[in-house]
Amino acid sequence: METLKHNLSFLKLGFLAENIELLLEQANEKKLDKIDFIEQLILAETEDKKQRAVEHRIKAAKIPVIKTLDHFNLAYPERIDPEAVRYLFRLHFLKEHKNVIFCGGVGLGKTHLASALVLETCKKGYTGLFVSAVEIINTLTEAQKNGGLSRAIKKYLNVKLLVIDELGYMPIDKKGCDLLFQVISGRYEKGSTVFTTNRPYKDWSIIFNNDAVVTSAILDRVLHHSVTIKIEGRSYRMSDQK
Repeated sequence: METLKHNLSFLKLGFLAENIELLLEQANEKKLDKIDFIEQLILAETEDKKQRAVEHRIKAAKIPVIKTLDHFNLAYPERIDPEAVRYLFRLHFLKEHKNVIFCGGVGLGKTHLASALVLETCKKGYTGLFVSAVEIINTLTEAQKNGGLSRAIKKYLNVKLLVIDELGYMPIDKKGCDLLFQVISGRYEKGSTVFTTNRPYKDWSIIFNNDAVVTSAILDRVLHHSVTIKIEGRSYRMSDQK
């Protein structure tokens, strides 16, 4: 038995190595024949590897708080399209390389929905990354100083779904606009990006240093293939405080 466990570990069949004795007992109880037993062993190891892969993708996505669509009260906002939100979670937009924009005031669940979308993406076998707009700019600014800008940008380009959270909460200077534009432009028609913002599109020039050219170029790429979910109402947090 010890030799068997050692060989299973060597073959990187960790789940079988840890559970082989239990699986043998279950096989005896069920009186499985050899073929059925082998099938059960392979299935057990496969399911374990799938689960580990999901956990790895979720960890790599850096989701701030694990939340699902079920945790979101679609009846609370004064304005939202529940069916459009539910349809997003079928993830068809990923295959079409569409962007998603959650637009609304503070405390209405934009980040919750974006986090839940990344989580669902990871569960369905795709890669994702959750990051704020400010964090992207800070990371790329530091990388540029150290001569590693191209490699740093690839981190944001290589995931299936990128969430850029809190776009518009802080103004962005010209250098920051240029860096963020490289990410948005690099993902255009190659991957889906989710944005959460508190500003309507007509005010996006305020976000991007009042630069009409940059704002127009970014909006052109963001909105060309996109779904906009507008959320209006009273802040959840204010409601809880009341």
